[in-house]
Amino acid sequence: MILAFDIGGSRIRAALWDGAALQALGEVATPAADQAGFLQAIADFAEGKALRGIAISIAGVVDPATGIGKVANIPAIDGLALGPALQDRVGLPVLVLNDADCFSLAEARMGAGRGHRTVFGVILGSGVGGGLVIGGKVVTGEGGYAGEWGHGPVIRGEYAFTCGCGQVGCIDTLGGARGLERLHKARCGVVLRSEDIVTGWQAGEATAVATMALWRDLVAGPLAMVLNVVGAGVVPVGGGLSRAPGLVAYLDAALRAGVLRSTSAALAVPAECGADAGLLGAAVAGAAEWG
Repeated sequence: MILAFDIGGSRIRAALWDGAALQALGEVATPAADQAGFLQAIADFAEGKALRGIAISIAGVVDPATGIGKVANIPAIDGLALGPALQDRVGLPVLVLNDADCFSLAEARMGAGRGHRTVFGVILGSGVGGGLVIGGKVVTGEGGYAGEWGHGPVIRGEYAFTCGCGQVGCIDTLGGARGLERLHKARCGVVLRSEDIVTGWQAGEATAVATMALWRDLVAGPLAMVLNVVGAGVVPVGGGLSRAPGLVAYLDAALRAGVLRSTSAALAVPAECGADAGLLGAAVAGAAEWG
């Protein structure tokens, strides 16, 4: 059995993986400011279980060379080599992966990416995330930053906003739900929730339609460039914003117009693994790691 975790800034979810299915073990609040409490929370789930190892999906970037993570929303473990620290604590091998990488691996192996050698997973949540899977394996890259298409100065002009990463013009500043809200305010001076903008777009309301058209153009271009570089055959799209009816197909139409490969089949498609994608991806990666 593999003990899998999906860890966010507010909740820790745990499940056991037997090679075929997940068995939910429940969840607890994330001790975001308490390192000892965080390690103990993980150890508590492992106690008394016969395990091959612990696999963790976390909202941060882990350097594969050092194991040190950059986890902005959990200060207790930001800058910590979490895997080695937990391994010392519980006496088991520990694998720690970025949550977008886990999402992408789950979709490649068990979701919308099945049957494709190269899968680029995209998360459109509060912000923008991504992960690259080739031949059923996550590509982490130097420093663990492969797949991070949400960052880089690719937007110029009036919609080039300052990003939390310190750069200006990142897709992360406008591609997710908060970015859509920022874009709408910049366009017409009106503050609306992303849900209301999308509802207006679906109803044909003129200002929302214009905002969504701009959003699609700004997001589809950089994503098309990513696909032209990595050659992905499919792009499973997850995250809260992606669940709006029709939104993924709307993005896909512009995406296919921007890629070099001509295809009548959709490239951007709704993700299929749902809320368990992080747990599934972590478990599958652990199973591959430990045979």
